[in-house]
Amino acid sequence: MMCELTSQARGLSSQNVEIQTTLRNILQTMVQLLGALSGCVQHVCATQESIVLESINSLPSSVLHVIKSTFVHCKNSESVYSGHLHLVSDLLQALFKEAYSLQKQLMELLDMVCVGPSGDESGGTLSTAAGGSEDLLFVIHSLLDICSVISSMDHAFHANTWKFIIKQSIKHQAMIKSQLKHSAVVSGLCEDTLLSFHSCVQLAEQTAESGAQDTVDYRLFQKTLKLCRFFANSLLHYTKEFLPFLSDSCCALHQLYLQIHSKLPPSLYAAGIPDPQQEEIAAAFLVTLDLLISQLLTFQPFVQVVLDSKLELPCELQLPQCLLLVVILEKLPSQPEGVQALWCTEGQSSGASARLSLLGAVFFSFEQCSAELSLPVRLQGAQGRGRAAAAVTLYQHVCVRLCAFIASVHPSLFPQLDTALLDAVLSAHMITSLLAVDAWCFLARYGTAELCAHHVTVVAHLIKSCPGECHQLTSLSVLLRRLLFLMAPPQQVEFLRNFSPRVAANLLLWQCVSFQAFPAELREQAALEVCRAGADQGREWLSGPRRLGELAGLNTLLSALLAVCTSAGDALDSAQRAAVVDVGSRLWALLDVTLVRAAGCLPEQVTSQPSVQQTLSLLCPLLGFFIQTLDPQLISQGVALQASLLQREPPDHVCLAVLEFVASLGRLFMPQALQDEVLPSLSSVFALLLVGRSWLLEQHALEAFMQFAEGTNQEEIVPQCLSSEETKNKVVSFLEKAGCVEETAAARVERVKQEKGVFSGPFANSAAAEGAKGSSSQPYAKRARPASPLEEEYRSALRAAAGALEVLEVLLPKAPAPDWLLGSVELLQQRLGGLRRGLLSGARLDGVAVDSGGSITHQHVL
Repeated sequence: MMCELTSQARGLSSQNVEIQTTLRNILQTMVQLLGALSGCVQHVCATQESIVLESINSLPSSVLHVIKSTFVHCKNSESVYSGHLHLVSDLLQALFKEAYSLQKQLMELLDMVCVGPSGDESGGTLSTAAGGSEDLLFVIHSLLDICSVISSMDHAFHANTWKFIIKQSIKHQAMIKSQLKHSAVVSGLCEDTLLSFHSCVQLAEQTAESGAQDTVDYRLFQKTLKLCRFFANSLLHYTKEFLPFLSDSCCALHQLYLQIHSKLPPSLYAAGIPDPQQEEIAAAFLVTLDLLISQLLTFQPFVQVVLDSKLELPCELQLPQCLLLVVILEKLPSQPEGVQALWCTEGQSSGASARLSLLGAVFFSFEQCSAELSLPVRLQGAQGRGRAAAAVTLYQHVCVRLCAFIASVHPSLFPQLDTALLDAVLSAHMITSLLAVDAWCFLARYGTAELCAHHVTVVAHLIKSCPGECHQLTSLSVLLRRLLFLMAPPQQVEFLRNFSPRVAANLLLWQCVSFQAFPAELREQAALEVCRAGADQGREWLSGPRRLGELAGLNTLLSALLAVCTSAGDALDSAQRAAVVDVGSRLWALLDVTLVRAAGCLPEQVTSQPSVQQTLSLLCPLLGFFIQTLDPQLISQGVALQASLLQREPPDHVCLAVLEFVASLGRLFMPQALQDEVLPSLSSVFALLLVGRSWLLEQHALEAFMQFAEGTNQEEIVPQCLSSEETKNKVVSFLEKAGCVEETAAARVERVKQEKGVFSGPFANSAAAEGAKGSSSQPYAKRARPASPLEEEYRSALRAAAGALEVLEVLLPKAPAPDWLLGSVELLQQRLGGLRRGLLSGARLDGVAVDSGGSITHQHVL
């Protein structure tokens, strides 16, 4: 009949009466057939004796086949009858009603029958039980197929069908639990839950647009929300009964949780749902999802899915993943030690990819939420005693729950906790590192004084083992600085004794320290020791050969001296201040005499040598701290050095250090003679920095100028520092806060979403490129030939020689040359000739020797 309907329906039209009559006759016959089947089912139901499913096994199979075919035909009727549906719609409606009634009666019948003989499912022969279980499985799986057909046709009927499936599966689980298509049941429930939830969200949005709580849309929203709750409860019930068999369904359950939470606040991709409807959804629906996660906590396959190290989620699911992990953090303390260990240890099961630990996954997922952190999004905070719950940022939300977990974690998991915190502190992502530092500081406060002291010692040794400047060193320095504030005074005394500044290798630690962490007496002692050690080592370096390779040690002691001045400047007496000023002034003068007068040597050195850059970056704020006690001539030379330096666009950190120095000039009273020397260079400095090759540098330059202008009591100097109209306009705009563009909340959300997509794009493209490269049949390109290991030394020596010659060129017009100079130049010319011949012949030469009267050596760079 179905085949006949499908083939004849193509020719249906109001003019073709014959086909119309044929189709209506077939449909009428089908309605009668369904009525006859209903009579059969009713007859069996009327039997008062116990009914065994095997005795009537032909009835359910036949009826379900007819019902499914009928529903499929009704669902596809619009396309089958191609625009002429109205000619047969009355019979199709009657057909659907009969099928609906037939299935309802069949489910009532199946609810009465038993699987085994004599009403005992566990009794009877093995063959009888096996036959009954096969019939029952066929019924359940057929109804599953029917569910997928009627999901969009009748919601109540659809829900009742699911209710029957779940009830029969649980009722007979002892017989059929290992044969049920569990993945089909769970995936079907997840799909229907998600579909009903999306309908619920759309209706909530429509309710918001209508603005009334008593509209048809709102009543429909409440009905749909009940349907959501039904599907979620069904899923919860089924999961509870068949959890050991759901290993293949964990991915669907995980995705369901993420998809639902991605459409609700605080997600950036959430729908515009009014607050009252949000609360209804949370109370009626999200509570069930939370219970579902509690059930899955002990299930190892679910752990594997959630913590999979290769889990790649789209942007809209990254925040829900982070929030899911935080929810698990909250639930774990109430679980046994074995469950906590399951989540908190890394691992790899057979045939599965490696998984992260829960803490590692929290930190990794947290750093994926850059857009949500930058807005920031707001979440409902914990409710205090007598106070309403306040909204908190994502950072606060994660940090508080992470610390709560740390406070309750089982002692056997301390090694995993330490590993996760240290890995996160060393992360290249700043926000992840800061979160780990906050959590570590909580651990230090929560633990004993001895534990805090132990952590300080470990971090101190890690800092000393860092090979050089790196982001890991910066993060460890922040951690050490904060942990020192949490130490008990006796442990602080021990720290000063164990890491004495008198040992040169320990100065690396003291550049990370805020001396405000110590009590007054200990602060003075520590400041005295650091100043004394720094001044002594500085004088030793200045009196020595001053090799470029030793600048790293010099920079360390300068950084330690700067730390003393910025955090314990009031603890320094006049002698200590004088010692610091002496070292800084001599080094500054050395830079000026040797490099500034070299007419271009300094910018090349700064551009190519990070250690020289670092020296200047430290000297500027250090001498700025003592600006009122510096020699005026040194100040003049320093500003001239900075103006010359900025013309060659040094790195940003050097520019920021220059800004600190010129801002400190506001505290200095300049006599007229000093003004005449300083102002031209100072004006040049501000002009160069306010041009701003980046908006961030320009912003800092404006702030530094404001600090200088507000600090000085010589108001006539301020306009003289603004030499150009462009510079004046920028300063005026900054003062008036002109040019600021107001951004709406919606526009800002869209902007950060686009930025997040851009940031994640290069990583995805890179991965795709790597995959394409790996699958290519072409051979890999050869690696480039590495540069000679001595090439940089050649370049450095040549720059030093060229700079020295430029110094001579500058000095000759200023004063008569000494008698020995001509002989030295001739000797150099001979050396250059020998060097040229050696290069042509391929020979290698040793370093250039120093003559008795000259000032050029191979070893001297400064």
